[in-house]
Amino acid sequence: MKTLDQKAYQEVRTWMHRNARELELALWKFHFEGGSREEVVQALACYQNEDGGFSSTIEPDIWNPESAPYSAVVVTGILRGIGFLDNEGAAHPVVQGILRYLDSGVHSDETGWHFSVPSNDLYAHAPWWSYSEESNRVQDLGLTATLCAFVLGYADRDSALFQKAAGYTKQILERVSDTEDLGEMGAGGVLALLGEIMRTGLADSFECGSLMEKMAAAVNQRIERNPEKWAGYTPRPSEFIPSTESPFYKGNEEIVEKELDYLVETRNPGGVWNITWNWFNLGEKYAKEFAISENWWMGVKAIDIMLFLRNFGRISAPV
Repeated sequence: MKTLDQKAYQEVRTWMHRNARELELALWKFHFEGGSREEVVQALACYQNEDGGFSSTIEPDIWNPESAPYSAVVVTGILRGIGFLDNEGAAHPVVQGILRYLDSGVHSDETGWHFSVPSNDLYAHAPWWSYSEESNRVQDLGLTATLCAFVLGYADRDSALFQKAAGYTKQILERVSDTEDLGEMGAGGVLALLGEIMRTGLADSFECGSLMEKMAAAVNQRIERNPEKWAGYTPRPSEFIPSTESPFYKGNEEIVEKELDYLVETRNPGGVWNITWNWFNLGEKYAKEFAISENWWMGVKAIDIMLFLRNFGRISAPV
């Protein structure tokens, strides 16, 4: 079993303090150095616009300053990850701002919120963030499911926004029952939604049926099990199995162990891990922006990987 030793841990820590954005550094301190949730939220607030939404630049592959639904997905994921929603809860101004933005109706229609927005094309971005109605028809599902999970959990149940999310949820569950094409975010988004329905006692309000079993099968199908392909952009086990507490860990123990070994082996000497993608046909047009984005992403991914390694006891240093 390969582990990250004290020297390697310190190298990752040094890289983060020298290179990470303020947001990722606050997250690093929270997870590994006893930092506070409030420090993370203060860093997040720098990205929040007057409409309550968040600048797309919070996602390093989009440099659009306009608020967009996907940015809300990123932020709510961070807030969940630090336990902020379960402690400070929905009353915090940052959370209220997100709810206000989602209630505004911008970049949404009768089926949900949109994955890409037209103004993305005016700024540096990765190709998959170019505005596309065709792409949205597939990718909206997972994004909307994720945002519905947030709204059902933290919006006032008497609000119009809650009712909107409940309507979206019913459509999503019906659609998932009848299709295999869930998009890149679909399985994770629907799982988050199902989990929130159960957590909030709303199961009697929705027809969930055997969807959890279907999502489990979808997850197992999405996981790339060939380590030779992990150097490219492909869903590794850690995307769905962050710890032994994951409902998908059983039956995937061996492939998880392989990824853990792989991650210890592939860290850059003296630093962190490379990202597994580039901006392809837009990389030349936005060469400077991608170089910056790549560095930002390395900080994001370093935290994800270090948490994964720690959760499985693969860091021998005290963290």
